[in-house]
Amino acid sequence: MKARVTVYPKPSVLDPQGQAIAQSLRGHGHEAIADVRQGKVFEISFGGGKSREAAAVEVETIAHDLLANPVIEEYRVEILD
Repeated sequence: MKARVTVYPKPSVLDPQGQAIAQSLRGHGHEAIADVRQGKVFEISFGGGKSREAAAVEVETIAHDLLANPVIEEYRVEILD
């Protein structure tokens, strides 16, 4: 079983990397690009024997406590089969 955690800056937090990417995309002819938010993706693999529910709880704890800074970032947890 795998889990994916996606972390992005909160909408109220400036994202200079995302702004630079958006500007570069527009410079390459993609004028319709209004905004880009740059984030991080973590894929976590579990060994056998862990239930989907237990994995979800563990990954939620890991994301909140270790992978994201809840003050300036938001995150999404997905359990993959």
